[in-house]
Amino acid sequence: MKQLSGLDASFLYMETPEMPMHVGALHVFELPAAYKGSFLADVRRHIGSRLPLAPPLSRKLAWMPFNLANPVWVDATPDLTQHIVGIKLPKGSGLAELDAQVSQLHPVLLDRERPLWKFHVFEGLAPGPNKEKRVALYTQLHHAAVDGQAAIALAQAILDVQATPRDIEQEKRPAKKLDIGLAGMLSGVLANQLQQYGKLMKALPSTVGALSQVAGQVAGKVAKLRNPSGEAPMALAPRTRLNASVTAGRAFAGVSLPIAQIKALRRAHDATLNDVVLMLCGGALRRHFLQHGPLPRKSMVAAVPVSTRAAGDTTANNQASMTVVNLGTHIADPMERLRYVQAASAAMKSTLGSVKSLMPTDFPSLGVPWLMSTVTSLYGKARVADRIPPIANVVISNVPGPAFPLYMAGARMLTNYPASIVVHGVALNITVQSYDESLDFGLMACAKAMPEVAELATHLEEALAELLALPATSEPVAKVTPKPTPKPRPKAAPKPRAKAPAKAAAAR
Repeated sequence: MKQLSGLDASFLYMETPEMPMHVGALHVFELPAAYKGSFLADVRRHIGSRLPLAPPLSRKLAWMPFNLANPVWVDATPDLTQHIVGIKLPKGSGLAELDAQVSQLHPVLLDRERPLWKFHVFEGLAPGPNKEKRVALYTQLHHAAVDGQAAIALAQAILDVQATPRDIEQEKRPAKKLDIGLAGMLSGVLANQLQQYGKLMKALPSTVGALSQVAGQVAGKVAKLRNPSGEAPMALAPRTRLNASVTAGRAFAGVSLPIAQIKALRRAHDATLNDVVLMLCGGALRRHFLQHGPLPRKSMVAAVPVSTRAAGDTTANNQASMTVVNLGTHIADPMERLRYVQAASAAMKSTLGSVKSLMPTDFPSLGVPWLMSTVTSLYGKARVADRIPPIANVVISNVPGPAFPLYMAGARMLTNYPASIVVHGVALNITVQSYDESLDFGLMACAKAMPEVAELATHLEEALAELLALPATSEPVAKVTPKPTPKPRPKAAPKPRAKAPAKAAAAR
């Protein structure tokens, strides 16, 4: 029995029919040339064999008495016929049909009486350029169970680096019976809450000092980075049609960009990979709002998730926070926009490090479940997001992935388009993950706020072409030719009984 952290549990309390809180991805797979059989059956067998390595797939929620505090995870054996289902598409279907399927499936909430995940296997896709048979997979995992980095660790357990699945030493653990008594659950809850209050009190003095220091840094950075129009890079976002209460409908699109070109841009402009991603998204949004209007006079702002996870930590939970950065969408000149985004990104990073350790992922939860659920429900029904000043217009998340191909049940994975969350007030989420030789973008939007999300995916390709046309601005790194290493002089053979001179020569 493990109680959910405050951050993990918040994704449960904020979930409504209009705001599903699961994440996932759309994958296209290429089957081996001589493949015969049912990929759906093969996936079920494969996942069944990997369950001992994937704890998030073999646990479910147990709620606290009276919903007093955060629930706990308990072991459970998933029914793979319910968690992995097949969908037959019209013969010859492609990415557009898959995007439409994700748009329809994503709003469906996961069953909280079962482990919080579901896989959908699609058949009927058009073959590849050389007649290769293709299938697809859309995955759903609740955000209460995993964040971006934890999902990567889960993928490492499920996927292989070669077509032949690796050997797994399988030791199946029987699911623990859900026979936790009322007294046991309450005592566990109270102990956990007392521990959380103790942590908060201990951290309070250092937190106040650090926040005071950061406040001064932010003021200095904002003063230095004002653009000619006088706009501060760290200001409230302009209101757009994305800053509205979301509906239950979703619109999804995926697009792949060559990662070699992205890296070339990074080197050509002395930028980070994240700078280039923000620039691409800003350029695409500028084109989209110029076409569909209105384009705000101020820069649109992106909310950017920040991982607080320590290196090597693969725990299946959430360890992340959020910051904001300007996208320069109000700037027409792409070169000037690039420099603006780099400056805004640098300002964000310079202050983030000081407060990263102060961002809590767990906190006392006594009374929080019913309070958060009630507030979330009222927030949506009252359409508060339509009235309050927006902090951001879009969420942009960049998650690093493997630079080599992966396989599942013998099939090679060709794409990895992330499918994430939109919330009241921020009706567009762009999640990016590097995979093999591509940077895969998954665009999820409220279908009412941005039904034409497929056009935005096309604008990303146009934004890349625009950036590639810019002249390089960074100085090329001069190649330093290493000097040849001088060969050691051969030592003269010591004369018999001449030990002292030999020692002296060695000492030189």
